[in-house]
Amino acid sequence: MPIVAVLLGGIIGTGLRLGLDAIIPHGDAQFPLSTLVGNVVGSFLLALLVARIWPIARPWLRAGLGTGLLGSFTTFSAFAVSLVTLTRAGAGWVAVAYVVLSVGLGIAAAFLGLRYGRRPEPIEADE
Repeated sequence: MPIVAVLLGGIIGTGLRLGLDAIIPHGDAQFPLSTLVGNVVGSFLLALLVARIWPIARPWLRAGLGTGLLGSFTTFSAFAVSLVTLTRAGAGWVAVAYVVLSVGLGIAAAFLGLRYGRRPEPIEADE
């Protein structure tokens, strides 16, 4: 069951990523905004799911949403290729900004996702 969930999640995540690239296109020497947006949004969503759903979700659901859907939507390979492409195109400062923003915003998004995904503590009645 987890393999099927990863396959289906991967199909959906890849389609979403392709759509994002179509909506926010960029050339070789331009800032890869679609990749940055996808990775930051995906980092937030994965952290939110890990905090909120992972403790109660079945393994196949975690595999489908995490590895499948969000794993295919967020990609380190796209980040690396964009970085190399920017560098080869002579856009060194754009490449540096891209790395700083990708890492900084990705970590911030994951932090916020974990924070907002936390289950509220039950309120105990005073006796």
